[in-house]
Amino acid sequence: MTTERHPYRGESRKLILSMDLGTTYSGVSYSILEPGVVPIINSVTSYEGQPHGDSKTPTALLYDKDGNLHSAGEGAMNVDSGSANEADRKGRIKYTAFKLHVKRTSPPLDIPPLSNLKDIATLFSDFYRYLYDCASSAIRTTGCLSESSWEEIAHDIHFILAHPNGWEGKEQAMLRDAMVKARLIPDDDEGHARVSFVTEGEASLHFCLAQGIPMSTPIKEGIVIVDAGGGTIDISGYARLGNTKKSFEEISVPQWSIFVTHNASRYFTATLRGTQYAGDIKRISELFDKAPKTQFRNPREPCYILFSSMRDTDPKLNVHAGTLRLPGATVTRFFEPSLDAIKKTLDEVRASCKKHISNVFLVGGFGGSNYLYDEMKLHLSSAGIELWRPEKPLNKAVSEGAISFYLDHFVRSRVSRYIYGSKMYTPFNRGDLEHRRRADKTFVAANGKTSLDNQFDIILSKVSGTFNYNCNVPSHDASLTNNIKDVRVSEETEFRKSYFKYAETLAELSSIEDEIIYYRGSRKTPRWMDTEEGSFILSII
Repeated sequence: MTTERHPYRGESRKLILSMDLGTTYSGVSYSILEPGVVPIINSVTSYEGQPHGDSKTPTALLYDKDGNLHSAGEGAMNVDSGSANEADRKGRIKYTAFKLHVKRTSPPLDIPPLSNLKDIATLFSDFYRYLYDCASSAIRTTGCLSESSWEEIAHDIHFILAHPNGWEGKEQAMLRDAMVKARLIPDDDEGHARVSFVTEGEASLHFCLAQGIPMSTPIKEGIVIVDAGGGTIDISGYARLGNTKKSFEEISVPQWSIFVTHNASRYFTATLRGTQYAGDIKRISELFDKAPKTQFRNPREPCYILFSSMRDTDPKLNVHAGTLRLPGATVTRFFEPSLDAIKKTLDEVRASCKKHISNVFLVGGFGGSNYLYDEMKLHLSSAGIELWRPEKPLNKAVSEGAISFYLDHFVRSRVSRYIYGSKMYTPFNRGDLEHRRRADKTFVAANGKTSLDNQFDIILSKVSGTFNYNCNVPSHDASLTNNIKDVRVSEETEFRKSYFKYAETLAELSSIEDEIIYYRGSRKTPRWMDTEEGSFILSII
């Protein structure tokens, strides 16, 4: 199945730019929309500091001792600045893998701590600016747009930002603020509207559909997308809506997990520390990451890393003619934590899906590993599940899929992850046991009635059943105990509730605003916001 796009129906030229800021590598894709022309997705293949063309650039930033940005991408990696986030002899500080610090996990991960020189928002801002500048230069120098044409559309670029499945409103707000700080959008409603977000899982689904899902193998009910990146894994489940090939629904809550592939680097450090090759540890680690990690397949065969000249030989360290020999069994141990994390998360998604999964698609930079592919195929085949990898370079999956998300919009409904609602008060009801327990918290409202505050009223639930989503008077009498299942929310569905506000003056009613709150606790029908501290969170939309 390949995408059959329609010509762009807009009246003027428009540029869509997606930025995939990954844990270890990042990329940019774009589409220039011309009226009456079928859109084409392109990827940036030239980044500042990279001598050769590549669709990805290292996610790295290097600052001087005064906090000024020295270099980014490959340029930051090539400057010998010591280990990540540590000052070198010139006082420079390097930031890598900073994406892993955005959303805390439990237990804490063994990842490099961040220097307090820069905060997370600034790091994202500076790297987004770097990606944008590289994209701007690439688009203009390749002849896609002239200087004058660029100036005409640069002020109205629509940005698509991809992020891990587990990121929510708070993280999206941080990304939007980073775009403002990078001076890529203005800090107003129009500027904010020029930024769209897509999960890496959904972007990867669009990439797979655009590349062509193998229709000779029927997709019985559901498919799962596994986006294995350099430091995170995003797993999402989808199914077709009816007989159409172009509309999908989400069939499980997207899963997100972190794994860090530092095992190889740790091994090289432990083996070569204190030897004549101690200064080559960093280079050996980078060389392993670029080729042997993806090419390795057979645990019974060794892996070789050419890192030095033919004159370098040390049999005790398995170095021969400048080449380090790694036993296959040693290399497999590098993969174990990541492979276990992927299998575990994948099994959890399969268990949570209401439909049988018959196909899994593997994408992402780490997804190019032959050993990972073989082990996953073996794991899934026992359950009768087929594993596929698109033919196109997998490290483009998220950035190109994000553009497809904007152009093609295959996913039409998603699973409600949380219960959404609003804070309210109602007249005090002495016949209600829960009201009587809170009798000391009553107050007299503007309408003169004794009332009780701090109550949560559901607007959108995780549970479907007899609850009325469009009632006029807030009530907690509806039962949600029957027919429990995930709520799938169509993009075109509106969820409404009517509320009343009382005030002592008309001026107080001239403008009314309210807050949407989401509940992330374990109750199916949360009612009182004073019972689970930390479970009711202001939703940032």
